[in-house]
Amino acid sequence: MPSAAERTRTLVQSTCSAVLILPGADGARSEDLMPRARVVGADGEIYLLFPADAPAVRAATHAQDDELPAVLELTDVAPVAVPHRIRGRARVSGWLTTAPGIAEPGHMMLRLEVGEAYLDDLWGDAAVGPEEFAGALPDPLTAYETELLQHLAAAHDDHVQHLSALLGHRADVRRVVPLALDRFGLRVRCRDTAGRSFDARFDFPEPVSDVHGLRRAMRALFEAAGDR
Repeated sequence: MPSAAERTRTLVQSTCSAVLILPGADGARSEDLMPRARVVGADGEIYLLFPADAPAVRAATHAQDDELPAVLELTDVAPVAVPHRIRGRARVSGWLTTAPGIAEPGHMMLRLEVGEAYLDDLWGDAAVGPEEFAGALPDPLTAYETELLQHLAAAHDDHVQHLSALLGHRADVRRVVPLALDRFGLRVRCRDTAGRSFDARFDFPEPVSDVHGLRRAMRALFEAAGDR
């Protein structure tokens, strides 16, 4: 399974929603606290792109050499329609400074030095230290996950429904929806005939490193379900 540090790094580098919480910005609109882009640097620092007049830029500029505490809050929502769509939340806290000279005109890049992170997702909850975060890599499928899950739900729904054959003791499954995908396997959300929801996880025989490997793994999974 992916480590908590890898899952946190994946969330930070994914397209899930993010908002920056910092002192003195209580009255700001939430959309003004959402970075336009974010990227992780070589040492695990997080660079956040904001318009030059954004509250976060003003606060970081005013702080100058002082340490400005800030928290990056991330919310991961399933890209397909399922009950209880929030898949995870993360809070990355640290210190914010400006990073002039590396942003496009009219914008400013801010640097968040990571102090600690906390993750609560489909795997469970965990704390992640700055060294763990800096040393982790995002899941190689994160850039494609949204498109892949939506494609599975729309174009291969019949195959997805057949996955219920692999659940064995849960023969009362009425509906199966793809929920999450990573290099280790596929997670689905099921609904039984009584209307209750539960998750099931199908691990790949070995981790995949790209979309080509994923296609082979998914084909083998669907074939296994069809053989039942």
